[in-house]
Amino acid sequence: MRVIAVSALREFWAVHPDARAPLQAWYREVAAASWTTPAEIKTQYGSASILKKRRVVFNITGNAYRLVVSVAFRLQIVYVKFVGTHEAYDAIDAETVEPV
Repeated sequence: MRVIAVSALREFWAVHPDARAPLQAWYREVAAASWTTPAEIKTQYGSASILKKRRVVFNITGNAYRLVVSVAFRLQIVYVKFVGTHEAYDAIDAETVEPV
């Protein structure tokens, strides 16, 4: 999978250094994946939440942080839509949030 908006991850871990290693690990795993269905994501990440509109929510750093992405399976692209604290996640709509 090709991950779009990696800069958002870098900006986030610059402020939250404890998220750096988990986000880098997530990036490496996703870059090596070739998902074709949401079920394949769930197989790899059992705690991921599959939402409408090809959105997926990942728990990062033991659920301290949340990562929302949109997956274009046919194009093999994962778009980072949101990365933030659990509190910030609670204030957004994961099905419609777009990067700022």
